[in-house]
Amino acid sequence: MLRVAVMVSGGGTNLQAIIDAVDSGRITNTELVAVISNNKNAYALERAKKAGIRDIVVSPKDYESREAFNQALIETVDSLKVDLIVLAGYLVVIPPEMIDRYENRIINIHPSLIPSFCGTGFYGLKVHEAALQRGVKVVGATVHFVDKGTDTGPIILQKAVAVEEGDTPKVLQQRVMEQAEWILLPQAIDDIANDRIVVVDGRVVVR
Repeated sequence: MLRVAVMVSGGGTNLQAIIDAVDSGRITNTELVAVISNNKNAYALERAKKAGIRDIVVSPKDYESREAFNQALIETVDSLKVDLIVLAGYLVVIPPEMIDRYENRIINIHPSLIPSFCGTGFYGLKVHEAALQRGVKVVGATVHFVDKGTDTGPIILQKAVAVEEGDTPKVLQQRVMEQAEWILLPQAIDDIANDRIVVVDGRVVVR
C-alpha cells in the first residue's frame, strides 16, 4: 500500500481529484495519509477533513527562519512515514535536503507542457496568461518528479489541451484542470502505486 502525503497551498482542486479517484477505485493500492499546507486558511484543509484525512499546517510564518521552517517540514513529513509526496499546488520551495531524502518520491503537477511556460515565476494563472499572450494553440499539463531545479525533474505524464477562441486565463485554467490535471495526477499516483514506472538515468521508464 502506497502511503501518500499531499502538499497544498490553496483550494485543493487537484487534491479533490485525488480523493475522488481513490474513492472510485481509479487510484488503487494507495492510502492518503495526510494533507500538509503552508496556509492555515487553505480550503484544501477542509477537503481533507471532509474525507477523513489528517490535515497538518506547517507555515513559514510560525518560524523565526527559513532553516527552522525547513527542518520542521522535513520532520513532519518524516514522521508520517510516506512513500510518495504529491505537490498539488504547493507554492513553497521544497528544501534541498528533503529532495535528497525523498529522491524520485516527490511528484508535482504543472499546468503547461514542460518545457514550455515553466520555471521560476510560472505558476497558477501566470502560466495561462503567458500562453495566451504568446498565442499558442495547444497547452496542457505535466506530472513530473521533483528535483532541485524548477520544473526540471523527469517527466511522468503529459496531456495536451486545445486553446479556444475567446479564452481568458481563468477559462483556460479551468479547461486545463478538467481535461488534463485532474486526469494525469491520479493516473501518475496509480502508476507509481502499482510499480508501473521507474526512473532510469534521469528518465521515466514504463515497466
